[in-house]
Amino acid sequence: MIKSLHDSWLPRAWRRFRAVWTQGLRQQVTGTGVAYTAALAVVGTGAFISANNLLFLIFAAMLSTLLVSGFISRLGIAGLEINLMVPEHISARRKVRAGIRIRNLKRVIPSFSIHLAGSKESGFDAILYFPVVPGGAVLEEPVELYFPKRGAQRERTFQFSTRFPFGFSERREMVTAQHDILVYPCVDPQPGFEALLQGVRGEMEAQQRGRGHDFYRIRPYEALESARHVDWKATAHTGDLQVREFAREQDNRVVIYFDLDTEFEGWFESAVDCAAYLAFRLAERGAQVRFCTQEFDLSFPDEGDIYSILKYLALVSPMRGKAPAAPDDLSSFQIVFSANPSRMSSLGWGEERGARMIGPDAFSSSQ
Repeated sequence: MIKSLHDSWLPRAWRRFRAVWTQGLRQQVTGTGVAYTAALAVVGTGAFISANNLLFLIFAAMLSTLLVSGFISRLGIAGLEINLMVPEHISARRKVRAGIRIRNLKRVIPSFSIHLAGSKESGFDAILYFPVVPGGAVLEEPVELYFPKRGAQRERTFQFSTRFPFGFSERREMVTAQHDILVYPCVDPQPGFEALLQGVRGEMEAQQRGRGHDFYRIRPYEALESARHVDWKATAHTGDLQVREFAREQDNRVVIYFDLDTEFEGWFESAVDCAAYLAFRLAERGAQVRFCTQEFDLSFPDEGDIYSILKYLALVSPMRGKAPAAPDDLSSFQIVFSANPSRMSSLGWGEERGARMIGPDAFSSSQ
């Protein structure tokens, strides 16, 4: 029973005490500092026991070295300011190039052997080392930032640390950089997104054929096409089925409707990424995209650019109980994101109208 208490209770109590003690500690003693302190205690004890003046002089020199080391370490890490320079457009789960600017506010006194590390939410997971930051100087270093989630960020915490001059202790100082950062949803392809994009493009091309009145071209017949578009004269001339194509008005126009009324948070985040990916890729191909939700309606390039939609998707959240609207543009190709496809179909959104429905079973994260 005593062994069990010793094995379970005592280690847990020590870990809890150590976590509480080091949580707000700005200075941590190193192994060198522990050895030096032990030697200082031995010399001091010998000096007081033996009353030897030489030992007293050695003890005083060692003690003053320890105190001066702490003072210089604190003076060197003080007065350092950090500024983060980030690009205008940042996407989640994609490394972006940025810059970190270090300013020494002390006009004369330099700072030596400075390490800079970022907290987990700062997007900066590396460690920078500055051998010296001269007094009044400004140093810049390129870095890579990585943000795992979309959303707005303002405060990012960084930590300066140094063991200068003798390495007896590591002094730390936390600083906060104030800078508004808006992280877009991830626009890189994820499992299934590329296949979905190819399917959407194929359906758009199939819907565009034969929807206008101006003759476009004669081409070979493709499987499952309607026979009413077959050009019999060209077929008789070539010996193979030939089809007439007509130019479609409002070519490459897409309506993306995102239903915010859902309680599936995992599916919602995947749908946000997928909607951002599709809108971004369609915009790259010159499509005219109208993006709609219960509270948002924007067409680009007429009313804005793709980044206006990505900014909205960076901050969007579910709106439970907010009923979606019925379609008001039946001539454009429709892509519908909804956790309730049957309700959207009853409102007029559906495959029979040429819509691509993306429901809860479209992403593995919601299963």
